[in-house]
Amino acid sequence: MEGCGPAHDSHRSPHGAPDVVLGAIEHPRSIRSFVMRGGRITEAQQRALDCLWPQYGIGFQPAPLDVDAVFGRRAPVTLEIGFGNGDNLVAQAGMHPERNYLGIEVHRPGVGRLLLGLEERQLPHVRVICHDAVEVLAHQVAPQTLDEVLILFADPWPKKRHHKRRLVQAPFVELVTDRLRPGGVLRFATDWQPYADAALEVLNANAQLRNLADDGTFVPRPTERTPTRFEKRGERLGHDVWDLAFERR
Repeated sequence: MEGCGPAHDSHRSPHGAPDVVLGAIEHPRSIRSFVMRGGRITEAQQRALDCLWPQYGIGFQPAPLDVDAVFGRRAPVTLEIGFGNGDNLVAQAGMHPERNYLGIEVHRPGVGRLLLGLEERQLPHVRVICHDAVEVLAHQVAPQTLDEVLILFADPWPKKRHHKRRLVQAPFVELVTDRLRPGGVLRFATDWQPYADAALEVLNANAQLRNLADDGTFVPRPTERTPTRFEKRGERLGHDVWDLAFERR
């Protein structure tokens, strides 16, 4: 990556985006489910953003992607929302070369770290968008495009006054469901039980989704999921983990 030019502007996430309205699916853009942190970015991560973004990155545009053209093939598509440092996304892509992977993350250090992992393991079937996932799903992902959506250890916003910031709420679930193909699966995991219970209630209320748990509650932890740093932190604190899996009818 030595000798690369300046960073591509499309990896920067703009602020103050307008409200998203897509038919009957709405999500208030005045309330975001994330906070933009100014975390330190290493030289290696910055070089990755400078040099590898043109290969793996997709700039945000309010127009549907031609997914087959983006990946250069037709294959099942897994989307991971908020992939953090990218550990699980890299591992899953390594295990499943037959699938296409799309990752969304707003924090640039994590994007840079993922790009380094993709280069190291030579994973050409992964693409990255550095932007608000709600806006990406509303404008850039066409209906019935995705075969799997992963939401792993999103911020639980534990204080009651912040519950409105949680990502998994009815309008967002409706949007995700619309982007899943029939038979596609939404997977959710958290180590915060009140958030797990709230997500279960929201997902069970969506008539287009079928709970894959035999008892209508939680499913066992997928054995092939690579623990994220948030999952590891929860384990150190003695937290249990709750997994949900819902299939689009």
